[in-house]
Amino acid sequence: MKIYEKAPAKINLMLDVLHKRPDGYHEVEMIMTMVDLADRLTLTELSRDTIQISSQAGYIPLDEKNLAFQAAQKIKAKYNIKQGVHIHIDKQIPVAAGLAGGSSDAAAALRGLNRLWNLQIPHDDMMELGASIGSDVPFCITGGTALATGRGELLTPLTSPPDCWVVLAKPPINVSTADVYGRFRADKVAKHPSAIEMQKALENKSFDEICDQLGNVLEDVTLTHYPQVQQLKQAMIQLGADGVLMSGSGPTVFGLISKESKVARVYNGLRGFCKEVYAVRILT
Repeated sequence: MKIYEKAPAKINLMLDVLHKRPDGYHEVEMIMTMVDLADRLTLTELSRDTIQISSQAGYIPLDEKNLAFQAAQKIKAKYNIKQGVHIHIDKQIPVAAGLAGGSSDAAAALRGLNRLWNLQIPHDDMMELGASIGSDVPFCITGGTALATGRGELLTPLTSPPDCWVVLAKPPINVSTADVYGRFRADKVAKHPSAIEMQKALENKSFDEICDQLGNVLEDVTLTHYPQVQQLKQAMIQLGADGVLMSGSGPTVFGLISKESKVARVYNGLRGFCKEVYAVRILT
């Protein structure tokens, strides 16, 4: 038996870091939504009690470091499953890009294994399993658009943005999320983005208001230490994207574009800066 699951990428419309918590995590306030750039997972049951990961991409781990592998381990342990599974990941989302590719793969693995083994896992239990793998996994399980608080695992569903184009560009560097958070200083933030104002913009379905409220406090860290990201952001603005922001801890920069006629100009212009450029729709 085979099960197929789609694992879309996410972008942060706003990201604020409030303070460091006693458990070592940072308290965050983020509004996230999904875009139509996705990995695709094929899950095949094995009679032997083993977990196998494969991928056409030669640059992702295929062992316990892979978050989809961890998802299978956790489900097997919690529900005492003695069957094995082979998970093939058709990788399309750039790695270490601030787009939650690994987290979305883990979420897709949890959803797929729930169906493959007919476990009928309650939603709250699925979210708890996801949170034990990574802070973005619960959001990737539910999808849509949401306000994420706590360390990112506490979710409030929100109105989706209006239909628009998203151009994503990742420079040829990898950025460590842990390193960015380690360098972040809340007391150095000049202006915090407003979750309340972004929620209002979403409720109004106002593309212009959403572009006005884009904000990410981690940009200060990543743009300072990785000038390529700063250059990419400036290029995207100059090429005419309506709203431009770095996603997550970077290095991917995205541009929201309302008119299809602008998309090709922005896309083609960015191809001069980096190879990994994608023009996709927002998932509404």
